Amino acid sequence: MQPHLFHTKAGSPAARLAAAAGFLVAVCALVLLIGGKQADASIAAKQDALAGVQDKQAAVADQIAAGNEQINNLIGQVSEARQREEAAAAELATAEDELAAAEKDLVDGRNHLQDVREQLHSAVDELEKILVGVYKSDDPDMVKLLLESTNWEDASVDAAYLDRVHEYQANTIQRVTDLRTEAADTVDRLADAKQRIEEQRDAIAQRQQQLADVRASLESQEAELAAARADRRQTLASLTGREDSLQSGIAKAQRRAAIPPPIPETSDPSVAAPSASVPAPSGSTASLNSDGSATAPADAPPQVVSAIAAANAIRDMPYVWGGGHGSFESSGYDCSGAVSYALHGGGFLDTPLDSTGLSYWGEAGAGSWITVYANSGHTYVVIAGLRWDTSGTGGSGPSWSTSLDGYLDPSAYTVRHPAGF
Repeated sequence: MQPHLFHTKAGSPAARLAAAAGFLVAVCALVLLIGGKQADASIAAKQDALAGVQDKQAAVADQIAAGNEQINNLIGQVSEARQREEAAAAELATAEDELAAAEKDLVDGRNHLQDVREQLHSAVDELEKILVGVYKSDDPDMVKLLLESTNWEDASVDAAYLDRVHEYQANTIQRVTDLRTEAADTVDRLADAKQRIEEQRDAIAQRQQQLADVRASLESQEAELAAARADRRQTLASLTGREDSLQSGIAKAQRRAAIPPPIPETSDPSVAAPSASVPAPSGSTASLNSDGSATAPADAPPQVVSAIAAANAIRDMPYVWGGGHGSFESSGYDCSGAVSYALHGGGFLDTPLDSTGLSYWGEAGAGSWITVYANSGHTYVVIAGLRWDTSGTGGSGPSWSTSLDGYLDPSAYTVRHPAGF
């Protein structure tokens, strides 16, 4: 009987090959199983690390937002301190002018006093001449009058001549009395005025110095917070880079493991940015009216219309450094205060931001309706094709312009926009 085609003995080469093949299949299966578990473990570790990075990002972003609010409040306080300091400086200048006028009055009074003294000397000289003339007279009755009479009303003396001498004498005495009174009054009045003005000037100067010290302290705090904010932004940028690296590693591991990658969570490094929405179509251009106000185009979203209306409400306000910080309501606005006010009117900001804060706000790049240009020194915004800016206005405050160029080249600014606009 012939053996079956596949019937082999245990020790034959065919049997050994079959056993080896089976063993290889088992090893491959084991390797795949172990590799899959290792891949799962690697992905899980990366996902845990990613979650940790995103938690840190959120914490740093919260710190930046808190720092922005502190900086905003300090800018408002510095602005108020500067205005008080400027008012004190104006008072001091007025006091200095008053003191200069008082000193001039004192000099004029002394000159007048000298004139009166000279008049007195002239009167005395004239009286002396009269008396000498009487003494030298050849009229024996006159000599007798001077040497022997005991009463000015002696009947032997010529009445008219004695009346003249008495009149000069009385006038001279009156002039001496008037001179003393006038001199005393003038000296007292001018001395009191000068002392009063000097005291006012010294008090104002002291108050101005105190205000300057307060302002310097606030500016120092602002600088410290700005430096801390810059450090946190660097930390946030580093975390964002780490996040991107982990997300890339997870995606590669998932592709190798043939596991469909989940939609990755992304964190926005900007602070206080509006929530994302569907991008709007390219915006139309607003109209610049003859009175300097702007009219939103008919197809503008309500938020854009509100932002333009808010800007119109403060277009006649003067430029004030730090104006619009600490509170949106102010007696004047600087560049970031004016931009913040318009964005707040459109519902894009809850608290004002300085120009540095605006350079990180929202999303990167130009928007279809609203584009913010910002750096550490200046900011402006283009809304529906019109530029809202404080530069180029001669210090008269924010205004609209059809020119889209600020006082610096656009490349000098970070370009941001609110999500969807």
